[in-house]
Amino acid sequence: MTESPTPVYDLVGVGIGPFNLSLAALAHGAPDLRTLFLDAKPAFSWHPGLLMEGTTLQVPFLADLVTMVDPTSPWSYLNYLRHHDRMFPFFFSERFHIPRREYDAYCRWVSDALPSCQFDAYVERLGWDEERDVFAVTHRAADGTRTRVLARQVVLGVGTNPVVPKALRPLLADGSHPGRVLHSADYRTHRARLAACDDVTVIGAGQSGAEVALDLLRHQDGEGAGGPYVRWLARTNAFAPMEYSKIGLEHFTPDYIRYFRALPEARREQLVAEQWQLYKGVSEETLAELHDELYERTIGGAEPRAALHPGVAVVEAEASGDGLTLTCRHTQQDTLFEIRTSAIVSATGYAASRPAFLDGPDGLGALVDWDEKGRYRIDGDYRVTLDPRVSGRLYVQNAELHTHGVGAPDLTLGAWRAATILNAVAGRTVLRVPQRTAWTTFGAPRAAVKVPTPARTAASEETQR
Repeated sequence: MTESPTPVYDLVGVGIGPFNLSLAALAHGAPDLRTLFLDAKPAFSWHPGLLMEGTTLQVPFLADLVTMVDPTSPWSYLNYLRHHDRMFPFFFSERFHIPRREYDAYCRWVSDALPSCQFDAYVERLGWDEERDVFAVTHRAADGTRTRVLARQVVLGVGTNPVVPKALRPLLADGSHPGRVLHSADYRTHRARLAACDDVTVIGAGQSGAEVALDLLRHQDGEGAGGPYVRWLARTNAFAPMEYSKIGLEHFTPDYIRYFRALPEARREQLVAEQWQLYKGVSEETLAELHDELYERTIGGAEPRAALHPGVAVVEAEASGDGLTLTCRHTQQDTLFEIRTSAIVSATGYAASRPAFLDGPDGLGALVDWDEKGRYRIDGDYRVTLDPRVSGRLYVQNAELHTHGVGAPDLTLGAWRAATILNAVAGRTVLRVPQRTAWTTFGAPRAAVKVPTPARTAASEETQR
């Protein structure tokens, strides 16, 4: 194992997804900070299983890695277009929401250019070196070479992991249904095999579920029976559009984060569940395209080779013969029924998880002040609460839904959050962040005073009689 050179890094980032890449790009403009960002993958890759042709980001291109806090940065999406001679085609396309495949290419362009980004670096351990008063990060390359680096501060941007319904986990765990039972994160890998199935069931009411269902519909032969029968199931009571009104989107602002953080924990938990359409709904365009596909396929009285079932929960799944059987419950009618299908795509989202490198001998996990549900306690600067013996600072990105609200996984707030962390890391204002970002006043007006209810006197009660 090779020892890291001195001085130690001011900041080491673990994971290079869009959020830590945003921080790396913004930190590049602060030459007095020594930074390093590590990722296990051989190169940048963003949700490769869902990079189908025709899919777009659900946020405008201005929500790139840097523009929302520094539109002069050389790492903007517009500068990417300029470097690739795509500015005029982009202008004439009149796009506000860009192709996902191009966003992935843009991020790869930035990560390839930034010297602070190192791939093929699987982090095995993150601990606290009490003797040197720094974090110690051990990472391993594909060839087995291990390297240990030191850092005064660390930011975790390891992303989220796919979530599947409990009923499907045994089918996934036994490994005997490759390409036929999968999470949508792996959809593109198995796309051709799924398109050749007789019947595919997609589970999940969000954007990923809609896109997978739409893509499978487009594999159908309009003149015959080619392509799979497509069934789309969802627990929600409707296939609902994402909240995309101009005022509604102000929930994705720093103003709302400040309001949300001040609420009691129980109320925060309740709000996140209630606000699912802000971050789990489907774009109106995708729902319209699904409707148009079904309309085309029923011209002349043809029966659609598709079914859409909202309000359905999958309670059991098992292999039967050469197919799969789902036992489902309609939540409003409280009725059980069975579905026979050839393949299942679980488009049921992602969730933050505790990375393995925090645990083990001398791992930092024992020094993290976890909450009652095993989640990070996170302050306004995205700093994780640690044991007082740790003088270094640990930050986290996209693991703060419970403390900061629905904007945690949204790209809109990525650059702002990265700038907030960067300023905290540097101990000064590297990038100015806006103080007011919404027209909406979340909560009571500042001048509001809680007026106590007047005591009811005997005289007043007598008067009311």
